[in-house]
Order: sequence, then structure tokens, then C-alpha cells
Amino acid sequence: MSKNLVIVESPAKAKKINKFLGKDYTVMASVGHVRDLPPKKLGVKVDNDFKPEYVATTRGKKILKELKAEAKKCENVYLAPDPDREGEAIAWHLFEALKKTVPEENFYRVTYNEITKPAILAAFENPEKIDMDRVNAQQARRILDRLVGFQGSPVVRKQIRGANSVGRVQTVALRLVVEREKEISGFKPETYFTVGAEVRKQEAPLDPFTVKLARINNEPIGVKDRKLLPGAVKTQEQLEGIQKELDNSPLKVGDVITKEVTRRARPPFITSTLQQSASGALGYAPARTMGIAQKLYENGLITYMRTDSFNIAATALDECRGFIGNSYGAEYLPGKPNFYKSKGAAQEAHEAIRPTDVAVQPGNEGMKLDLAEQKLYKLIWQRFVSSQMVPARISRRTVEVEAGSENTYLFRATSSEIVFPGYMKASGIEAAADKPKNGEGESTETVLPPLARGENLDVLDWLTEQKETKPVARYTEASLIKALEENGVGRPSTYAAIMSKLDEREYVVKEKRSLIPTPLGMELVDLVLKTEEKLKSDNKVDLFETRFTADMESKLDEVEEGKIEWTAMMQEFYPSLLEWIEHAKETADPVFVQKCFQALENVTEWAEPVKSGRRVYDDRKTFGDLKEKVGVGAKLSKRQGEMLHKMCCRYIKQVPEELAKELELVEPEAVRPDTVRKLELLAGLKYEEPRTVGKRTYDDGKFISSLGDQVKMGKRLSERQAAYLDTLLTKYSGQIENFEAIRKELGLDEKKDVVADPAIAPILAAFGSVTEWAEPVKRGKRVFDDKEFIESLAGQFKVKGTLSDRQVAALKRVVAKYATQIPNYADLQEQHELPAPRKPKEKTAEAAN
Repeated sequence: MSKNLVIVESPAKAKKINKFLGKDYTVMASVGHVRDLPPKKLGVKVDNDFKPEYVATTRGKKILKELKAEAKKCENVYLAPDPDREGEAIAWHLFEALKKTVPEENFYRVTYNEITKPAILAAFENPEKIDMDRVNAQQARRILDRLVGFQGSPVVRKQIRGANSVGRVQTVALRLVVEREKEISGFKPETYFTVGAEVRKQEAPLDPFTVKLARINNEPIGVKDRKLLPGAVKTQEQLEGIQKELDNSPLKVGDVITKEVTRRARPPFITSTLQQSASGALGYAPARTMGIAQKLYENGLITYMRTDSFNIAATALDECRGFIGNSYGAEYLPGKPNFYKSKGAAQEAHEAIRPTDVAVQPGNEGMKLDLAEQKLYKLIWQRFVSSQMVPARISRRTVEVEAGSENTYLFRATSSEIVFPGYMKASGIEAAADKPKNGEGESTETVLPPLARGENLDVLDWLTEQKETKPVARYTEASLIKALEENGVGRPSTYAAIMSKLDEREYVVKEKRSLIPTPLGMELVDLVLKTEEKLKSDNKVDLFETRFTADMESKLDEVEEGKIEWTAMMQEFYPSLLEWIEHAKETADPVFVQKCFQALENVTEWAEPVKSGRRVYDDRKTFGDLKEKVGVGAKLSKRQGEMLHKMCCRYIKQVPEELAKELELVEPEAVRPDTVRKLELLAGLKYEEPRTVGKRTYDDGKFISSLGDQVKMGKRLSERQAAYLDTLLTKYSGQIENFEAIRKELGLDEKKDVVADPAIAPILAAFGSVTEWAEPVKRGKRVFDDKEFIESLAGQFKVKGTLSDRQVAALKRVVAKYATQIPNYADLQEQHELPAPRKPKEKTAEAAN
């Protein structure tokens, strides 16, 4: 029987650590959090110092039962989750759940930054106690997010159809994306012309090179900060005048300037820079990067990957310096270690992300890694080693070429030569970043022959190009993370989750890595901005203003440092939330509402009530209920006001003409004639059984019935509803007689311009090689069946020619589970940015989730 129970977070980590500790230790995994706030209620006693009501998670109940059974057999319990706030909180929750099983004094907290035998043994030789300041910082963050989500989100859902939630940090990130999009859409491009020449020497070497016009009469031309400089060539007439003068003017070298520049290595990776570099160099999304890094960490190859500190352990520095001296030579080793200053809030006790053993070079990891893991490990290794090497020295040569008679034209060209590679010997991937660029971010580098002041050049060709100034680029996930970090919003452990939330909530879509806000995301931010204006007018702070959110992050850091009590921080924050909720409630204009009531009082012939599902739609009753509500002093919401106006439009023929004009009533579009015909064709068919995918249940019979109810009420189907109705006709065409003739009659043959994600077809085709599917899993009332889900997507793709962004994302997640059965998965992964392969969970493990 083991004397000691060790609890870590992941099963993979448990297995590895168990080998290091030996037979006196039993290592088990909590698989993340075992307790959390209740899923269906607030779970925070706001009036009692924000006391949280923790409950065991669905998975946690089973795991705690197993942990308690093992703890009863042991003398000591070592709590060994990750060395950050989240890990500290998990350790505390485990302590709270198990303290009646083992004496409290026999609990120990162990932390380590790498999963290697020396690090693990050292951690167990020096066990500590749980850091309650760090736990409280995590509790405060969790409760902050719960309050915003549970109390702020319902306000948003009432105001905006389709909006799911607001998030304390998520909404600030969305705001940055939307504000950037508005900046782009409001940008007015200016036309300008560039002038250059392909030239060569009049004696060998005669290799041509390019020079570009930089100044006219000593006035700089071109673009700076996306705006034209005063000397820019803006019109065709200007260009023609310049060309005419240059045609009759020799080009002569005015000066050759040689300068040696020093470029220092970048610091080792922290979480944000790893995500940014992996996105730029490898094309990995932040969530994918963190998933791969987690595997490298659990395999003992790298240190802990959630950190904001550039600190490096002294032993690791010594090993790295020894490696550099032996592998590259003494000239690549600085006299003393390179140190990089972390931001003020960074945890200096933590380390930057680095290889646990610098001698383990990429390609020789001693274990089987997939392609994505190999690439990320190489990126981390190179960055770490290069960070401890001497700077690179680059010789930059700039030639200035003069021309002109009436005016003075100055052309320039620049070339660079690496005099000494320095850190680039280990990390050549960053060499291009130092090349000079023009105002539009384009490189101005060329290859220059030997040149002397005063020598003449022959013009082979004049190069002119018409251009437009460009707006700032859209955010990518990497650049958005950088912006959040620079603004002090979010922390290393939250960046990837924020990006995923924006995608899951359908607030943004990704297009060639760029983040584009959806109409839903734009509408949510518009509500936030309107609320901000109201708050400012009342001298209140905005909950989703960047500086306010950054200030809250700083306060969380102060809680962790023991400088302030977390409950005091909550007392300061909560009034701001309540103020935001109050100001965010948009109400309908009372005068407008009364006018609508006045219009509807003229209605004598009301539409018959229509029952759709469990709801009964009765215009007369709705009118009466709303009028009674207003009569007792209540205000209608913005959406209720819009609904009232639509009702007025439906009865426009019974509303006095003058009142209809004042309310700007418009007769609703009539039901499309072919809609009734299509519904008749679908009536009485045998529909497929309802299927549940994620949180949605697709029931064709129910959907068709609801469309019929809508038509009975005289409502025209939306474009989306009409399109899906056509899809259903095609789907059930086998039950419809003479369908080919009907298809032509209803115009179903007309092709629609559909642009599908190029990844869909090859991924669906790849599932053809899958023979063993994971068992269906029931979670609550929902059943998750991978095979059925893929068949459903394949059917939809066959009919519609595309899938939604959300479906594509789910498709990519599922295919990773079956990578071992797909022969060309590595190629697919590289081509379509698929997740790293993951093994399908066993049926029992799935059920536990």
C-alpha cells in the first residue's frame, strides 16, 4: 500500500510522474477542476461578501469518489496541479473536498515548472502549503466572470436577437475587432504614383538593380502612417511631368552610405509571444498552439507554457551557455547571460517557455512526435538558444542616385549583408524582420553591385506604378492577443479561450486568418458603445472599456500578491456591473408606443390566433397585455417596441392614413406564392427522426410545421427560411411524385453562388477510411454520435454545397479523433490547419465528461 497520494491534473502527467516517484507514491489525475460554481444558477451570495457556492462538477463527482477511496489508504496527500492561479485553485478545491478524509496537516502543495525527474524530486523534497492569495485571485476572477455572464448576458439577449452572452474580457476583445473593422470601412484611400528605375553600371559588373524615387527637391514622397506625404506624386499630370524631365536627365550616384547595425536576439517565449510566433511562422491558431505545447510539457520536453515571465533558472542558463560555446564557438557567447525585463505584473518565480534540456535538439527528442509537435518544439528551442547568443551584425549599404535639371530627384536603394550572424546562427527565421520597409510595409531591399560616388548609371527601364493608400490590417488572432497584452487585458491562461469564445458565439468569423466581426458581433458592440455614452453622461465608468478591464486585471494581480482582499475588490467592482446593466437596458420611446396603441385601437378585425408548438400567437391579446403593462407604469423594451410597430404594419389597412404616415407604416411583404405550394408538397411526408447536434435539435417535421404556422399568420419567410425550405424539398424528393418536373416548375435548378471552405470536401472524404467509430455518448438529455454527425454534415454539404463556419470548426475537431485511421492525415493537417491527432476517449471516460 502506498503511503502517499499525489494528485495532478492530467492522466498523461500522472503516468510520467509516477515513474519518477516510485512505489511509495500513487499518482492520480483530477482531470481539471472537480468543483465549480453551479451551472444553472448564479451561485454567488452577493449580499454575503460574494461567498461562492461550489458544487462538484459532473465529472468531478466520479473522480472525487475515486480520490477519496485512495486517500483513505494513504498518510499524506500531495497536491500537484499546474503552477499558476488555476492550478492553485484546483489544489485548494481538492483540499476542501478531501480534508475530512486525511488530516489537514498532512496535505502538501508541490509545484514545478518542468516534468523532469530532477525537477519533480526537488519539488517533493521542498513541499509547501497552498497559497491562499493566489487561490483568492482565481476565485475573484471566476466570480467576476460569473456575475458578468449571469447578470449581464440576459440584458444583451433581450436587446439583440441571437446574442448569446457578454464576457468581461471577451467583449473587450470583440470591441477591438469591431473598432478596427469600422476604421477599415471608414478609410478613404488616396491614389498616388511610385517612380523607380531599373539601372545598371556602365562597366562590369552589369547586373541590373532597382532604385526608387525617395525625394523631390528634398521633400520626402510616398506614404507614412498610411497617409500621403506632402511631396507625394498624386496626379497623372505630375507623373508625366516628372517622367518627361527624367527622360532627358542622366542618373548619377550621389552618395554611398555604409553603416553597420546591431540586431539583438528576442527574449525567450512567454505564452502570448509563443501564440503570436506560432501563428505567423506555422499558421497555428492559439488554441492549437496551447494544445501542442501542453503535450510537449507533459512529455517533459518544455517548461510550463502559461507564463508571462522572461525569467530563466540559473542552471538552465549555465547549460544553455555551455551548449552555445561547444556547438557554435566562443564568439557566439556573450560575456555574461542576456537578461530580459518582464512586465511589472509578471511572476518572476515562473520561467519563460524553454526546452527542459537544451542538449535535446529538434529532430532528436528521443520520442515520437507528430509533425506539429516537432515544429513547435523547434520554434521554442531556437528562440531559447538564440536568446542567449550575441547580437547579429549587419552591414547596410544605401546608394543615393541623383537626377533632374529643373528639379532635384533623389533615388535610393538599400542592400544588407550579414557581417556576423550572431544569434541568427540558431534562429535564422527572424533575419528578414530587420530589413527596411517603406510606408506600406513593403521591403526596400535589393542586391547592389560595387558603386562609387559620381559614377553614371544607365537606365534600362522606368518603373511607375499607380497605388492607393491602404487601411490598417484586420486583426488576426495573433495580433489581437498582442493588442490585449499591450493594453493589459487578459492573462496568459485566458488568451486562447478568448479567441475560441469569439468564434463559438459567432461574433467573429475567420477569413484567411483575419478576424471579421459578424453582424451579430457588430450589433453587440454598438450596444456596448451606446451604453458607454449613457454612462459617461452620468459620470459612471464603462464595464467594457479597455482601461477599466486592464485595471481589474491589475487588481487581481494585487490580490495574488496579498496587497488587497479579494472581497474588497469585488465590492468595488459590483456597483459598476449594476450600473452597466441599468444603462444597457434600451427601452422603446413612450411617445412612439402610445402612437402605436392609438393606431391599433382602430383595429376591428383581428387575425385568428395561431398555435405553433406550445405557444399561441394572438395579436389582440398581445396588444391588450402590452397596453396593460404600460398602464401600470412599466416601460416596453426596444424589441417589444419593434414588435408593436410590426403589428401596426400588419393592420395598416385598418389604421387611419394620417396615423399610418406618421408611424411610417409599410405593408408587410406578401407570402411568396410558391411558398404555399412547397409546403403542400412537403405535407404528410415521412420525415427523418429528430437529431441532436451540440446544443441544437434538428426536427424537419417540426420546422415545416412552424413555417406553415408562420404562413397562416401572413408572414413572409426570411431568405434563410426560404432557402432551407428548398433544401428540404430536395432532401425528401424521393417521396414526391414527378419531382423533376416540379423542380423545374419551382426553379430549384437555378444555381446559387456558394463559396465553400476548401477543407470541407477533403475532410469528409477522409472519413471514408474510418472503420471504427467512438461509441455514442449521452450527456444529460443529449446524445453525441460522431458517425451520425459526420453523415449529417455530408448530407447537408451534398445538398447545400457548403457548411456554416461553426459546422466546419466542429468537423475539424472531430476528424482529429480519427487521425490514426486516416492515412494522409498529416498532409490534411498541414494543408487545412487541422488540430493535432487525438485518441478517441473510451466509452467510460466519455460518459464521465
